[in-house]
Amino acid sequence: MGTLARVGKALAGTTRANLSNHLTCLRECGLVTATAEGRRVRYELADQRLAEGLRLLAALDLPGTCQ
Repeated sequence: MGTLARVGKALAGTTRANLSNHLTCLRECGLVTATAEGRRVRYELADQRLAEGLRLLAALDLPGTCQ
């Protein structure tokens, strides 16, 4: 399963409010940036080097689940 598929699976069932809270936390920690695009907000990694770390974490076969 690819990284985007894993992200999509992890987000399945998440409420809009819960997702918004997590994105706010990531933004306040400096991990993502937010750019208003009309009525939407585009989130991007603040530093593209984070992408490799996220890929490594997503590839780990850990016994637990993130739910």
